[in-house]
Amino acid sequence: MKISKVEVGLVEAPLITPFKTALRTVHSIRNIVVFIYTENGLIGIGEAAPTHVITGETISSIRYAIEEVIAPAIIGIEIDEIALLSQRVDACLYHNTSAKAAVEIALYDLWAKQYNAPLYKLLGGYRKNITTDITISVNDTDEMVKDSIAAVKRGFSILKVKVGKTPAEDVERVLAIRKAVGPEITLRVDANQGWTAKEAVKIISQLEDKGADIELVEQPVHYSDVKGMQYVTSNTYTNILADESVFSPKQAIEVIEKRAADLINIKLMKTGGISKAQQINQIAEANGVACMIGCMLETKISVSAAAHFAAANKNVTMVDLDGPSLCSEDPIEGGPIFEGENIQMTDAPGIGLLVEAYLAR
Repeated sequence: MKISKVEVGLVEAPLITPFKTALRTVHSIRNIVVFIYTENGLIGIGEAAPTHVITGETISSIRYAIEEVIAPAIIGIEIDEIALLSQRVDACLYHNTSAKAAVEIALYDLWAKQYNAPLYKLLGGYRKNITTDITISVNDTDEMVKDSIAAVKRGFSILKVKVGKTPAEDVERVLAIRKAVGPEITLRVDANQGWTAKEAVKIISQLEDKGADIELVEQPVHYSDVKGMQYVTSNTYTNILADESVFSPKQAIEVIEKRAADLINIKLMKTGGISKAQQINQIAEANGVACMIGCMLETKISVSAAAHFAAANKNVTMVDLDGPSLCSEDPIEGGPIFEGENIQMTDAPGIGLLVEAYLAR
């Protein structure tokens, strides 16, 4: 069953509220979608999020990378040669991780469809249900409290609170949210590289001293400041989660060896797809480091693939796959069932999305 054609399009979905972090503000999702066809008519689907402030990619660059560079490298290859296909995708150009991820997701979708099995079972099949957090965008304190209460009313028990835009106000923000939602709700804090190492230690220490009860702090310092993150990890009690500092297996090894973080956040848009995500998780697991699976601003297409990855792997103990929950419209049917914080896998083959119905719209 050889690959015969690769097509690229756009997928769009408005957000319920603007998504705000220390790095950017976004009002709607506008991503690349890729379709990979085989000679016998099967279609695989993947998605790429053009997060230029993190991966350096844009809509135009992703489209060019897929159409002009990646597609020619994979057409004519048998879909069951998934390791070869992944190697071809990774080797044909440098960086461009979201473009690679979109293609790899579609390839793995086809690979599982070939065996008429859900992807998560072929990747390991550890569980059928996972629980995601939901993001609280950085705003003034009153609005963040309001958004947090609304999220809890929607059934979310884990909140990922964005901070780092105005560090002087971050302690106040988190403490106000903790007071509003009560002690039963799990709070995760994501600084999105917004603090210096010394600011991070000061802020995290204040949150610890004031009883904020934070589960973890994600990427407190600039992605390149591994030494600074090591300083933060060594001088606070709260678990530190590396995100933008880890794109590759090599970077995962560096962070683990230097004890620069306690946990690692894996995102398919950073790793270039599922194969490198598997490698990072295996490295982390071998060293006793648990992983989170996260997402950029993505629709149900690529988030479904990430959900399959999470369901397959025991070492993925935290899930941040709230992309579909942030959208006011669902652009595609099928796939895992997203109901509030609960994500339930189905027995549909591949990643389970109704690709033909989407294309027929």
